Amino acid sequence: MSAKILKTAALTLPLALLLSACATGSPAPGGSGSADAAPETVKIGVVGAGDPYWKTYVDAAADAGITVDLVDFSEYTQPNPALSAGELDLNQFQHIIYLATYNVQAGDDLVPIGSTAIYPLGLYSQKYDSVADIPAGETVAVPNDESNQARGLLVLQSAGLVKLKDGGSTLSTVADVLDGSKVKVEAMDAAFTATSLPDVAAAIINNDFVKDAGLSFDDAIATDDPSDPSAFPYINIFAARAEDADNPTYAKLVEIYQNTQAVLDGADEASGGTAVFVKTPAADLVTSLHDVEADIRDNQ
Repeated sequence: MSAKILKTAALTLPLALLLSACATGSPAPGGSGSADAAPETVKIGVVGAGDPYWKTYVDAAADAGITVDLVDFSEYTQPNPALSAGELDLNQFQHIIYLATYNVQAGDDLVPIGSTAIYPLGLYSQKYDSVADIPAGETVAVPNDESNQARGLLVLQSAGLVKLKDGGSTLSTVADVLDGSKVKVEAMDAAFTATSLPDVAAAIINNDFVKDAGLSFDDAIATDDPSDPSAFPYINIFAARAEDADNPTYAKLVEIYQNTQAVLDGADEASGGTAVFVKTPAADLVTSLHDVEADIRDNQ
């Protein structure tokens, strides 16, 4: 991670973290932005709309006069292009680094408008009860998208399973796994790391796919630390098109998520009690996004 990202994280994250136990522009098309206006409909793309807290969120938004139409996606690669194309108004599924990687690769300018939570990333196994039990030379699966691949590799390094070039960073890839590492690493689509468990020693599995694989978050044999200041770029966000960054209806939807206890409780339950909720100013999220984008461009 670059010094400027760490600086932003160190200054902001400790002030922004709200543990789950403590959590309590112009109008969208067709809306006037006034309290007396007819309910607006806002399309929000998510991954995992079947989680019960999303219905709680939709109901809370309806109580505030906003109709939310959830659009569910099965793969992380889909919601950002859909948002950019105008098929969605917002999405909420990704962290800052994922958005930065997408923006740089696609030449896009999507922006974060609000924070939700940081979730630890876990290593799971059906064959071994601990990291120490994994024999040398075995294969471990990690997601193949750049941001989650790097984060997964850092988890493996912290667990003593791999050594990464230059100590690793938020831009590490499997090509940076050094000879002499304890295990071999295979990258695959994030949706398939869980289903690979019968064939590998262990796998990094994104939170959205843990329960679908019949696993519990308590089954993780290693995780990263979401409360560490270096985790700032892994804050999950609501994202919008740049021209909608100041849309008051969208800002209200962020506030509803952050301030509705039933939503937070549901999201925490869906994460197996691992969520660390944050209320980070949008300006700080944008600064972190731009810093990560700059790092990605500098390393291309």
